[in-house]
Amino acid sequence: MKSYHKELWYEIPTRRALINITRDVEKCLEESGIREGLLLCNAMHITASVFINDDESGLHHDYDVWLEKLAPHDPVSQYRHNGYEDNADAHLKRQIMGREVVVAITDGKLHFGTWEQIFYGEFDGRRKKRVLVKIIGE
Repeated sequence: MKSYHKELWYEIPTRRALINITRDVEKCLEESGIREGLLLCNAMHITASVFINDDESGLHHDYDVWLEKLAPHDPVSQYRHNGYEDNADAHLKRQIMGREVVVAITDGKLHFGTWEQIFYGEFDGRRKKRVLVKIIGE
């Protein structure tokens, strides 16, 4: 069995964003040479997320509105976490959207369902953060 890993770095200029990272992850798979196996992709920061869904702008807008209703940023005084930083809402949004995804690899390709893509969700941007891609297989 072979193993491969790479850290992808993202610096989002806004507080929140949903970024399609599928092509970056596919490049990692190509570099690995692995044809059959599993790929783990996870956000390495507690205010960011990796998830799978459709790349459709209306859905992305709906996520933003829905997450802001569930964990509004303002007023920051509503959160006990906020003392040093103003990002308690980002921690909660990350918990909702998830830390990681696992994707099967079949015949050297990500084995997705219809419309599935991998996204990086940023909930407290304006600084560099990393995403781990770990691939195991043959």
